[in-house]
Amino acid sequence: MPADFTLKAMNMVHRALLKISFGKLGNEIQGMPSIELTTTGRKSGRPHAVMLTAPVVDGETYVVVASRGGDPVHPAWFLNLRDNPDVTVSVQSGPQVPMTARVATVQERATLWPRVTTAQPIYGEYQTKTEREIPLVLLTRKN
Repeated sequence: MPADFTLKAMNMVHRALLKISFGKLGNEIQGMPSIELTTTGRKSGRPHAVMLTAPVVDGETYVVVASRGGDPVHPAWFLNLRDNPDVTVSVQSGPQVPMTARVATVQERATLWPRVTTAQPIYGEYQTKTEREIPLVLLTRKN
C-alpha cells in the first residue's frame, strides 16, 4: 500500500512534469486524461488539490477511482468530496470548472466497473488488495 509520502511525491512529480513541459507531458497517462481535482477539506475547510486520472469519460462526466492503490482506507480527497460534493476540476491543464462529485450508485458501479477495469486493469488488481469496495466517483459540470 502506498504511503502518504509516496502519494504526495507522485502528485508533486506530476505537477512538476506538467509545469516544466508547459503541459506537453502529463496531460494524459496511459490513455487517460489527467485531472486536477480540488476539494474542500472536511476538517480544515481549506482547498486541497490532487492529480488524478479518469479511466472513463462519458461526454462531460469524468469517472475517477478512489483506489489509493488498493489501500484499506479511502483517500482523503474522497472523504472530502463525500462530505462536500462541490469541487473544481481542471481537465488536461485546462481552466478550473465548478463541478459536482457523487459516488456511483450500486447499479452505476456495476455498469462502470467493468469499463474501468477493461480500460485500466490495474484497478482490478487494486480491488484484490483490499476488502473495501473501491468507490467510483462521477464528476459532472454544475448547472
